[in-house]
Amino acid sequence: MTVYSPKGKNTGAAVVVFPGGGYQDLAIDLEGTEVCDWLVSKGITCVLLKYRVPDSGPAWHDDCQCNIHPKAPTALEDAQRTVGLVRFHAAEWHIDPHKIGVLGFSAGGHLVANISTHFAQRAYAPLDAADKVSCRPDFAVAIYPGHMLENTTKEFELNPEIPVTDMTPPTFLLQAEDDHVDGVNQSLVYYIALKNAGVPVEMHLYAQGGHAFGLRRTDLPITRWPQLVETWLGTIGMIPK
Repeated sequence: MTVYSPKGKNTGAAVVVFPGGGYQDLAIDLEGTEVCDWLVSKGITCVLLKYRVPDSGPAWHDDCQCNIHPKAPTALEDAQRTVGLVRFHAAEWHIDPHKIGVLGFSAGGHLVANISTHFAQRAYAPLDAADKVSCRPDFAVAIYPGHMLENTTKEFELNPEIPVTDMTPPTFLLQAEDDHVDGVNQSLVYYIALKNAGVPVEMHLYAQGGHAFGLRRTDLPITRWPQLVETWLGTIGMIPK
């Protein structure tokens, strides 16, 4: 984990960023360092997590045309450990311990949902005092998430390994309808589960944008999504409006 602290104004909020990469590798710049540059410029501490890959979460394998689940959820372990560490060091890093969120792309978007629904107990044997504090995110942002469907034949059943409850944190979802890597139903099925559980959720769908665009601007409206996230964070009280 790498901590990027604001140099000017500090809102007290922090975001742990999970780059995508299909649980095979990490788009560490496109969906990592560039994201931290944006967040820090808005007075938000950014914690970039280089979680373990490959095969640290559900991953598609071309040889069998199937999703393979790891024996140990090492990406989730890393995510839980990191959120716990950030909260444990909140005072030292000038962070409000009640304003710590997660943001991820693609497989990292799945990891956002995973830690949003698996925080009551660590997925690993506790190591120290940092593992005694909560690893529940205070808010969650999933950008073109994947692995949210149970399988490819049941289009509208949420992956049962994402057990949404009313304790799942407020969530922001964004996806393009022409995303041919992780189809729009990935976000829709999660949105419906969150709504049914009474979780505050905001979703934005765009006709065009494809997959893995990160923050790199194009002429398409979807690439203005960072401003939408900033507005949303203000509406839920994480940063000043």
